[in-house]
Amino acid sequence: MRLVAEFTTEPFDVEGEPPAHATEALRAAEAAGLDCEFGPLGTQVSGEQHLLLPALPKVLEAAFAGGANQVTLQVRRDG
Repeated sequence: MRLVAEFTTEPFDVEGEPPAHATEALRAAEAAGLDCEFGPLGTQVSGEQHLLLPALPKVLEAAFAGGANQVTLQVRRDG
């Protein structure tokens, strides 16, 4: 089964470069082999369940290690 996860990391910083907590979370998702769409307000990742679900703790850890004080996460079936 294919899943889609969307997450936002805070604090939001709309000026300048994306914050480390957002880019580190993205790198963790990419390293897990997920399809990633990085946006100004959040990131969407997708992949097969056996890849996506084990990657989520790594994404969260990377975001908090990068300075996030909150991560909002939603997961749904694709399609």
